[in-house]
Amino acid sequence: MKSHTQSLLAESLNALKQQGVVPADFEARIQVDRTKDKSHGDFATNLAMMLTKAARKNPREIAQLIIDNLPESSHVEKVEIAGPGFINFFIDDNALANQLMDALNSDHLGLTLPESQTVVVDYSSPNLAKEMHVGHLRSTIIGDSVARSLEFMGHKVIRQNHVGDWGTQFGMLLAYMEELRAAANGEQAQMELSDLENFYRAAKVRFDESEDFANRARKLVVALQSGDEYCNKLWREFNDISLSHCHEIYERLGVSLTRADVRGESSYNADLEQVVADLDTQGLLSESNGAKVVFQQEFKNKEGEPLPVIIQKADGGYLYATSDMAAMRYRSNVLKADRALYFVDLRQALHFQQVFKLAKTANFVREEMSFEHMGFGTMNGADGRPFKTRSGGVVKLIDLLKEADIRALDLVRSKNPDMDEAELTEIARVVGIASVKYADLSKNRTSDYIFSFEQMLSFEGNTAPYLLYAYTRVVGIFNRAQDVDLSGATIVLEHEREKDLGTKLAQFGEVMNRVVNKGQPHALCAYLFELAGAFSSFYEACPVLAADNEAQKKSRLLLAKLTAKTLKQGLNLLGLDTLERM
Repeated sequence: MKSHTQSLLAESLNALKQQGVVPADFEARIQVDRTKDKSHGDFATNLAMMLTKAARKNPREIAQLIIDNLPESSHVEKVEIAGPGFINFFIDDNALANQLMDALNSDHLGLTLPESQTVVVDYSSPNLAKEMHVGHLRSTIIGDSVARSLEFMGHKVIRQNHVGDWGTQFGMLLAYMEELRAAANGEQAQMELSDLENFYRAAKVRFDESEDFANRARKLVVALQSGDEYCNKLWREFNDISLSHCHEIYERLGVSLTRADVRGESSYNADLEQVVADLDTQGLLSESNGAKVVFQQEFKNKEGEPLPVIIQKADGGYLYATSDMAAMRYRSNVLKADRALYFVDLRQALHFQQVFKLAKTANFVREEMSFEHMGFGTMNGADGRPFKTRSGGVVKLIDLLKEADIRALDLVRSKNPDMDEAELTEIARVVGIASVKYADLSKNRTSDYIFSFEQMLSFEGNTAPYLLYAYTRVVGIFNRAQDVDLSGATIVLEHEREKDLGTKLAQFGEVMNRVVNKGQPHALCAYLFELAGAFSSFYEACPVLAADNEAQKKSRLLLAKLTAKTLKQGLNLLGLDTLERM
C-alpha cells in the first residue's frame, strides 16, 4: 500500500509538471510515512511542503493541486489536507482485505518483487588456523539472514566465505603437523588437530623455542607459496580438518553456508602479482619504506597526510588489501555481480572505504557495481567489554552454543516437566540456537550489545522464546479448528483490532525492502515482535472459534492463518526454526 501511494503521488507530480505548476526538471524524493494516529489516516506525505519554493505557492494550495491530480484508485478511501500542508491517505478496508487474501495465496506473501540482481554476500570468513569464536557469530548470522532475504526477494545470491587460509602462520602449523606425523605415524597429529586452539598454541611454543623448527616453518611458507606439491598436500589436509570444525558450527547454527561457498584468500594468490603490476602500469603505486603503496587524497590522517593502502610489503609479501582487490575484480568481472555486501566488523570501515575507492579508480571493477560494507558492532559481556571467558580467554563459539542448549533444556523442562525427554531435547535445541541468534539479530548491527543468557531466554519482551511461543499459539487455534472448511472464505475487516492486525500484516513488504537494501535484519525482528503483539490484541478482542457467525469465524481464521504464515516465513528468513508445540 505504501509503494502504491508513492506511485499515485509520482503520477500527480508528473501531471503538475506538465501543467507548468512545477518546473519540468524539478526532482523530488517522494516520502510517504505511516501515521501514528489512525485518525490522521494510514499514510501521510509532506510533498506539498517540498514543492513550495519550486511552485511559488503556499503548501495547502499545492496540497490541493496534488489531490486534484491524483489518479483514481480503489485502494484509497479518501484523502485529506492536514495542518500546514500534510496530505493524509485513508486506505479502503476492502482493498486491504483483498491485499491480505493475495498474500495468503502467494508463495511470497503478496510481495511485489524488484528486478532481480546478482548479489555477492561475503560473510563469516573465519581464520582456519583457529577454531571459530564468538567474534565470528555476528558476521555469520547477520550475513546469512540477509542472504536468505535477498533470495526470498528474487535475487540471485552468491555466498562467499572468504576464509583466512593463507599467510605466514601456516608455515608454523604445517611444520608442527609434519613433526607430529613423523613421530607417531600421523595419529598424534590427527588427535591434536581435533582441538585447533591447542594445536595452534603448541605450534607457537615450538616456533618460539626451537630455531630449527622456526627455520623449517619459514621454508614451508616459501614452498607453499611457490606451489610445492608436498606443502600443498599438508596445507589441504589442514584446511579440510579446519573447515570441518567450521561446518559443524554452521550446521548447529542452521546457517546456509556450504563447502562450495568457501573461497578463501588462497583462491586469489595467482592474481596478486598481477594486481601489483596493473596498479603500477596505471601509475598508481608509490614506494614507502621499501613497500609498494597507493596514496588516495580522500583519505588522510589527523595531520592531513594521505593514508597509504599497502599493496606489497618491503619483503615482497602481500596484504589483505591485495587479496581484497583481487577478490573484488573476480566478483565484478567473473561473477558479474551487481552488488557485493561485506559483513565485516566496523573496525575495518576505513580499509573497505579505501579498497572500494581504489578498485574503482583502477578500473578493476565495473563502475555500476555497488560495493557495500555492512559493518557491525561487538558482542560484549556484562562489563561492556568484548565477551570473554572467566579466565579472560576468547570464548569458543561451539562452547557458547552448547551452553545455550543446556540452559534452554532447563528452561523448557521447567515449563513442561512431564514431556517426553526426546521432545524436550528437540525443543531445547531449537529454543537455544534461536535465542542466541535472535538476541544478536534483533539489535541494530551497527551497535554493540550486551550478551545475556538470562535476557535472551526470557519469554517476555522481544526474544526468540516469546516469538516461538507466539507462533505455537496461532498454530494451536488450527489444531482446534480442523473441521472448519476455509475454501471459498474471505477476509472481512470490521473490528478495529482486525484492521490493526491487517495493517501490520500488510507492512511485511516494506520491512523486507529495508532488510535487503540496508542489510538490517533487526527491522524484521522488530516487525515480527509487533506482529505477534498485534495478533495478541486481536485474539483478546475478537473471538475466533466463538465468533458471532460462520463467515466471521472463517474470516478471523484466515487472518490467523496469514499471521502464522508471516511469522514462520519471517523467522525462517532470520535462520530460525519454528515449533508446533512448546
